[in-house]
Amino acid sequence: MDIITVTEMADRTLLRLMTWLSPAFPVGAFSYSHGIERAIEEGLIGDRPTLVAWLRELLDRGSAWNDAVLLAESWRQAKSGDVEMVAELAEAMAGSKERHMETMLQGEAFLKALSAWAGEEDGTQARHPSSPPGNGERLNVVLAGMPYPVAVGGAAARHGIALEPALIAYLHAFVSNIVQATVRLVPLGQSDGVAALAELEEIVLTAAGRAAASALDDLGSAAFMSEIMSMRHETQYSRVFRS
Repeated sequence: MDIITVTEMADRTLLRLMTWLSPAFPVGAFSYSHGIERAIEEGLIGDRPTLVAWLRELLDRGSAWNDAVLLAESWRQAKSGDVEMVAELAEAMAGSKERHMETMLQGEAFLKALSAWAGEEDGTQARHPSSPPGNGERLNVVLAGMPYPVAVGGAAARHGIALEPALIAYLHAFVSNIVQATVRLVPLGQSDGVAALAELEEIVLTAAGRAAASALDDLGSAAFMSEIMSMRHETQYSRVFRS
């Protein structure tokens, strides 16, 4: 068997994390605005400062923060704990019909795409198609029907990906998706979109660090307007996005 160095394993897990949370990974994130489309319709977001302020709230005390806490708990519980309990809690916290759809369908799509890495848990090599199912495939059975952050957290743990990088990548992907939606809807120029991502770097890093040290008791949201916009968006007459 080939010997894999620590550096090679770190490079491999970084590459895997970048792949899983890139826009190219087929979870359908591009089809969701997380209520942003309605917020733009009602004039609550119309430029870079209002977008950054909105996202800051989601990362500090909104749905993005709760997702990060749930991801961290599922990462800790992945090998020996009760991931199903975390999943039930995450599903119950979806505040509206399309928020529920957003997290559940993305979780399902993530696990379906993850099957390409079957048998490569913790950096081991992929199995031959005729071999018995590997740990990666058993993981998909355990995590089947899981909300998106729970599926990502569990998969990251089983594939040897450290918690804080997983949180950073997940939150960055969340923020990037909303920024891209805003670029299309305001419309906001690409330069302002990139500038928004730059402004949010420290906020993402801070949220990830907090979440890495969190427990389920730290769950809680005070971003009421985001939840209201998401519910109003469901009945919007003309729209581009779900959620």
